[in-house]
Amino acid sequence: MNHRLRKLLAGGLAALMLVSTLPAALAAEGDTTLTIIATSDTHGNVWGWSYEDGKESTSGSLAQISSYVKSLRDAGENVILVDNGDTIQGTIMSDDLANKNPDDPHPVIAAMNYMGYDAMGLGNHEFNWGITSMKKIMDQADFPVLCSNIRDGKGELVAKDGAWTMVEKAGIKVAIIAADTPHIQKWDGGKDGIDDLQIVSLAEGVKAAMKEIGDSADVVMVVAHAGPTSEYSEADAANTILDIEGVDLLQCGHSHSTYINNDGPIPVGEVKNGAGEVLKYTVTLDKDKKITSAVVETVSVKDQIPDEGVRAVEAVKTVHEKAVEYVSGNVLGHASARFQPENEIKGIPQGKLEDTAVMDLINDVQLKYAQADVSAAALFKDTSDLPEGELNYGNIFDIYKYDNTLYRVNITGAQLKEYMEWSVSHYNTWTEGDINISFNKSIPGYRYDMFAGVDYEIDLSKPAGERIVNVMYKGEPLKDDQQLKLAVNNYRFSSAVKAMVGGDEAKEWESSQSIRDMLVEYLAENDPLVPAVDNNWKIVGVDLKLDDPARAAYIEKINAGELATPYNKAINLNEANNVIVDGAVNSAADHDAVAATQGTGIAHSFRLRDLAVILKGTDAAFNVDWNNETAQVVITKGGEYTAEPLPAADETAEFSYGKLTVLVDGQAVEVDALLQGGNYYITAEGLNAILGTQAVTTEGILTLSAKDVAATGVAG
Repeated sequence: MNHRLRKLLAGGLAALMLVSTLPAALAAEGDTTLTIIATSDTHGNVWGWSYEDGKESTSGSLAQISSYVKSLRDAGENVILVDNGDTIQGTIMSDDLANKNPDDPHPVIAAMNYMGYDAMGLGNHEFNWGITSMKKIMDQADFPVLCSNIRDGKGELVAKDGAWTMVEKAGIKVAIIAADTPHIQKWDGGKDGIDDLQIVSLAEGVKAAMKEIGDSADVVMVVAHAGPTSEYSEADAANTILDIEGVDLLQCGHSHSTYINNDGPIPVGEVKNGAGEVLKYTVTLDKDKKITSAVVETVSVKDQIPDEGVRAVEAVKTVHEKAVEYVSGNVLGHASARFQPENEIKGIPQGKLEDTAVMDLINDVQLKYAQADVSAAALFKDTSDLPEGELNYGNIFDIYKYDNTLYRVNITGAQLKEYMEWSVSHYNTWTEGDINISFNKSIPGYRYDMFAGVDYEIDLSKPAGERIVNVMYKGEPLKDDQQLKLAVNNYRFSSAVKAMVGGDEAKEWESSQSIRDMLVEYLAENDPLVPAVDNNWKIVGVDLKLDDPARAAYIEKINAGELATPYNKAINLNEANNVIVDGAVNSAADHDAVAATQGTGIAHSFRLRDLAVILKGTDAAFNVDWNNETAQVVITKGGEYTAEPLPAADETAEFSYGKLTVLVDGQAVEVDALLQGGNYYITAEGLNAILGTQAVTTEGILTLSAKDVAATGVAG
């Protein structure tokens, strides 16, 4: 078993990463370099086609990934190709055709066979159609399908090829271990074989596999279908695998986020969903097969030309054509008008700011079929809409993308309010001066439900947990002991509501058809659909300064594409909001009033440590420190600034100004600076001298493209 360096020395990290990315031919004599390409959460995206609107899509696909992998193989790299699950579900082609016919050749698996995958780990969505269906589909794979922590009712590992496999490439033995999030029963309980599963934590499954592998591998990689940190408990956190001795590489998944960490004990990576990017692990071993370097990076495939060989695979071509015909060849009904209002601010969905006909339609259908008192449903996509005119299956898929069934659940008034509070934590708390409503980046949009059957208000001036006010049921205040019937989908019940209502006993009915099928039936019975909104809920406790010209100016820039959408942080007129990095608005202390009135010539200056916070995670990132021995500011370009953001500056404090000599990556750079309250402030010109950016200040707003740094090769 290879034992890799647990911690790289900071001083040698840059050089080590450089060596690791060199082609094998340029590495030290006797070295071997492996390239491991890892995919995850591709969600049925094989062709590169938006079935909802019948258009070619180049935002990501297995066909584009195949082109990229081919280019690496053609260049002579030692490529290993692995997948981390949530692979067979997610499109009309996969969900409404392939997965409902598991005995037929599956287009996703057929494409992966063509691409030459070396291994695949199961994700939670592989279980959506039950165990029998999953096994039939996975049996079609020419590569090992793995999972170390889930066993079937007989106590046997549920994956067809067990917990792990050994891949040999260029004389190097690479063990691939897979583990899946342990909450399958939470989401798919009641389906064929799911309740019989025996599931342990990620770490427990991986540890058992490690014992079997012993010292037989030169490199050990774990593909864990789970986010780095916990979703519900420590059992589902992929970071728990970092404590297992002998693991050399870790791939995360499930949480649909880009994550790269080369600074921990081993390289850890995750990619977003949709097959738009892949992970590339570059691992170099010496002649004794010991790892000398290992790093991970993301690679976008959005510019790749799709591999027509993938599209020519018989199962892919056949099912794709059926899916296109399934959508475009069947007019299901009509809409008399568009169902979703225009967004006031580009990228901020109006459907989450006010009641809309889209959500009223879904909830009305759920109320009808479940014969319930109240209903809850989510706007799964910010852009979901029904257009005026003909409607096909793609339109139904657009407003309801998951193959959920419907439950009727017994719930009290108090439990319903708890559920509503849980849901509206998706919003950020409004602060005086905010000109828009924004959303909590740690709570995904699919977790935000809107409710029908009750009238209510959401007070965003209050913190999460205290926002639901004035809840009315049939014209009267909702009582805590009021007994109600709730219509809710199976996923939401299992993942959230079940715990609030005391368990499965509260569920009294489940539909035999999907909610999508209900929407299709309802459309046929009510053609044409007429958009109707009852406005049973609204947001209160906010003053968005609707008549303020400054607000209008910001929104004009956002809608013109000059500023990024303030989705997770509102623009606030009371804050400076005077630093724009790659189009995104940030806040930093603006000392224009202090500096300009003193005639310093530094018209606009910015606190150095504020800029370190704002540029963190960009190509212009830098660390700022203080050397006590030399009494000098030290800047490390590309370094990670880990200190907490500074409190608001005291503009009444005494200040001085003049020249500041900064040590930048060991070289002295002199800039104009202002010193106040123990902190230095620099101009755009000073920032450019330090980082090599091309920042400019116009009317007090500092604007820069962090990408300029990488493009000019200045940042180290």
